[in-house]
Amino acid sequence: MSNFDLFSPEQKPATPKRSVLSVSELNRQAKQLLEIHLPLLWVEGELSNFSKPSSGHWYFSLKDEKAQVRCAMFRARNAMFRGKLKDGDRVKVRARVTLYEGRGDFQLVVEHIEEAGSGSLQKQFEQLKAKLQAEGLFESTIKQALPSLPKSIGVVTSPTGAAIKDVLSVLSRRFPCLPVTIIPSSVQGDKAGAELCKALILADKQGFDAIILCRGGGSIEDLWAFNEERLARTIYSCKTPIVSGVGHESDFTIADFVADIRAATPSAAAELLSPDKQALCSRFEQIESKLQKSIQQTLLSRQTQLTHHRRLLRHPGEQINSWSQRLDQLENHLLHTFKRYLLQRQVKVNKERASLFHYSPQNAIERTAQQVQSLSKELRFALQQHLKLRKAGLAKAVDTLQAVSPLNTLARGYAIVSDSSGKVVAETSKIAVGDAINIKLAKSTIDAKVTALKSN
Repeated sequence: MSNFDLFSPEQKPATPKRSVLSVSELNRQAKQLLEIHLPLLWVEGELSNFSKPSSGHWYFSLKDEKAQVRCAMFRARNAMFRGKLKDGDRVKVRARVTLYEGRGDFQLVVEHIEEAGSGSLQKQFEQLKAKLQAEGLFESTIKQALPSLPKSIGVVTSPTGAAIKDVLSVLSRRFPCLPVTIIPSSVQGDKAGAELCKALILADKQGFDAIILCRGGGSIEDLWAFNEERLARTIYSCKTPIVSGVGHESDFTIADFVADIRAATPSAAAELLSPDKQALCSRFEQIESKLQKSIQQTLLSRQTQLTHHRRLLRHPGEQINSWSQRLDQLENHLLHTFKRYLLQRQVKVNKERASLFHYSPQNAIERTAQQVQSLSKELRFALQQHLKLRKAGLAKAVDTLQAVSPLNTLARGYAIVSDSSGKVVAETSKIAVGDAINIKLAKSTIDAKVTALKSN
């Protein structure tokens, strides 16, 4: 075997054979290098460009002051996260560094995500939620129905916060005659949990038809009083229906799960308990709700079918994930098409609403009322004319009766003579001398005695 001297002037190195890679091979080797040499690691940053397509996967970017990195969290992993994420949140992720071969994009495949600084509280939240759920405090069968027309309600909240202003504003606008009693309590801090329990117990004894438990939005630390176990058990023991309206729509607390119904905001809680004056709008809301449920059920059915097929094609997993990302890109076009379809359906619903209003029974009632009013005037006029005619006929009959009345004859100087039995004496042969007679004049009578009889 010969030796090769790199420094010998008489020997020249052989020209190396050029190795040329395709783009696919380059991306594949780069992906392998990243996944082999970079272990599972934790990264903290600010969430941005967060999206949740119908496939169930999450796509977002993590960034700091100088750089950003793309991230993908597949459905099987993000299903274990119970919180709500939005752009701007600061989070920690446990992820694998990899490369999306289809585009050559450097990215993180996230295995776990949690809010930065709130991981411990979130863990306590999940543990208490699981404990109370196992005890049956969240069961829907024990929830009390809300009154359709409450006579009085109580509101447990801070008397100086924005939440009570929103609640009173909604109640004043929708049903201003509803009596509202405020049971004051702090809603944040170490003493808030005990004060809220005390206020709820007091409100439960007042005989309200329902109670609103509410406060404005905030961080998980700000809302922690509503995640305490003693407050959850106090809500569970109350006999009065309780509506929780804690934070914003994305905020969930233990109190929300124990309450008889959860409202997205304090204003929404007030709307749930205040009667709706617009019956027609309520009907269309029911139709809209049924339409939304139908669409959701259809989407859920399609999602179930898609999940089934994904499970059948689960291996190789990396290839499926690549196809899923491609599918999410195509979905945007479908969503735009579907939104246009929903807009057309909404226009049709508005037309039907206008048509229904046109044929409302209220219009027929108003026309009938006008007819009744007109007929009443005609009837009164006809009665007045009839009475005039009857009065004129009566006056004529009175005149005729007076013309033939014996009283008129008496008024001209004549008299009527009757015997003691009251019979009229028309001839002298009907009486004798000495009989008592009665002579009736026009305005008086004379009692007399016959002293003589003479014939004409």
